[in-house]
Amino acid sequence: MPPTLALSFCTGFVLYLLWLEHKQFSDVSPASWIPTIWMLYSASRPIGAWFYSSGPSPESSPLDRFFLIALLCVALLILKGRTFPWSRAIKDNSPLIVLLIFMLISVLWSGIPLTSFVRWVREFQAVIMAFVVLSERSPQQAISSILRRTAYILVPFSVLLIKYFPAYGVAYGRWTGEPWWIGVTQQKNGLGLLCFVSAFYLIWSLTTRWQAKRPPVFKFEVHTELFVLVLVAWLMRGPQGSFFYSATSFYSLLVGLLCMFGLKVTKKYKFSRSAKALMSVVSLIYIFGIVYFFSGGSQLGFLATAAGRDATLTGRAEVWASLVPVAMRSPLLGMGFGGFWTPATQKLFRISGAHSGYLDLLLALGFVGLVMVLIFLLSSCRKANRALALDFDWGILWISMIMMTVVYNITESSLDSLTSLMTAIVLFLTVAPLHPPALAEAPN
Repeated sequence: MPPTLALSFCTGFVLYLLWLEHKQFSDVSPASWIPTIWMLYSASRPIGAWFYSSGPSPESSPLDRFFLIALLCVALLILKGRTFPWSRAIKDNSPLIVLLIFMLISVLWSGIPLTSFVRWVREFQAVIMAFVVLSERSPQQAISSILRRTAYILVPFSVLLIKYFPAYGVAYGRWTGEPWWIGVTQQKNGLGLLCFVSAFYLIWSLTTRWQAKRPPVFKFEVHTELFVLVLVAWLMRGPQGSFFYSATSFYSLLVGLLCMFGLKVTKKYKFSRSAKALMSVVSLIYIFGIVYFFSGGSQLGFLATAAGRDATLTGRAEVWASLVPVAMRSPLLGMGFGGFWTPATQKLFRISGAHSGYLDLLLALGFVGLVMVLIFLLSSCRKANRALALDFDWGILWISMIMMTVVYNITESSLDSLTSLMTAIVLFLTVAPLHPPALAEAPN
């Protein structure tokens, strides 16, 4: 099939999926497309990277700066039009706001304060997008709609780019020349993150509807979700034809599914569930993630071997060994938010990130930042546990997302930024309570 014809078919298919999604979530306002567009941007690659082979970062690309500023302005106008109660939203999310303020203060000791401030503005924008979701008549439907739109748009276009536009959808290893599927993202791990998040949401949606014996909204609803799930599975196999193509994503998805079905078992057999138990598990995984990079990743070497990787986790052990001494130069407060990873440090360490969300946090915000992020996650756990009593299935989605986040960050990075797809989802879930009182006027 000619690439242009494939592009036409794919575009038509995505538009059809979005029409079906609108039928499912007809109560979600058009304004929800602003956080949707922001989420699509966060889950893919910067706009400038589509036009320049060097792939400029968002803060250095005029196109990206203009796009993000425009999104932020529109989001603020939406909140103003809905008479959003800022004081109440800030009070209800105090751990998040304290973390955001600390990120801003840390710009003062960054080696690149201007760049760090620009990066912080993106964190502020993430919170504003979460507030837009909160201001919806049904924040839960809005979040579901955003997750579904993200999967319905980015997954098919990733397949299209890989199959018909490999110049955009396929990258090659710097040292080995091995082909990597990246789709609409910047790297194969980004594609793996998009895939396992989409897979989990679709599986959660299918099982929830099946157990509730709820009839589909339209005739081919189940078939549509299954087809997109097949596309996700194909992407997760990669060019090598193995589900361990992105091992971290595979294991994170496995943890999410085990968490989901485990919680369903507790409900069936009426086992007790407590917020303290959930918070303890999350804290233990979080602490393990910190100990893990300090020890060089030796504890889970067998999982890497089972996934067809070497015991050093594809070179991560060497990267951590070189970065830990740097992080310990300023262990308490770090080097300032967004102040460590620059083109110079990326060239020096031959990598764009620490491949550990916990190590990236230590580099940027020190142990103080690590504690603040943990407090934010624990506050989310407390809210998620309360959600189980109000809407058990929604609570399952929420808790599973938290669990996948803390596991994913053991060997990949997302916790160091609220703009990462995984962390952004947890952010949206945390900010939007299950059944909020009327926080604003009816959405336009």
